[in-house]
Amino acid sequence: MTAEEANIALFSYGTLQQPEVQIANYGRLLRGEPDRLAGYLLARITITDPNVVALSGKSAHQIARFTGNATDLIDGMVLMLMPSELAATDAYETDDYRRVELTLQSGRTAFVYVEANPA
Repeated sequence: MTAEEANIALFSYGTLQQPEVQIANYGRLLRGEPDRLAGYLLARITITDPNVVALSGKSAHQIARFTGNATDLIDGMVLMLMPSELAATDAYETDDYRRVELTLQSGRTAFVYVEANPA
């Protein structure tokens, strides 16, 4: 049996960059590389899941909202996850988010949690 490898790229622009959220979800701190997501802007949402609020320390979270405008950019970090950690991230993110695979400004492909139900 081989150990899992951290070979899944995840673009984080919010609470997944917080050390306490990483420890709670993954049991370790993650290293990241800066990158940008084009065609999206950050919006604020209120999280009602008490577990997520307790982990992040806040009920107001950011969410990536699609605009389609290439000049709209979100700064964030690309974190490398193991498959089990991606599953833990799916469990952490509320139904306000959906996971999609997008190309970042660097040309790298990564999973990103974006707005699930745009208005």
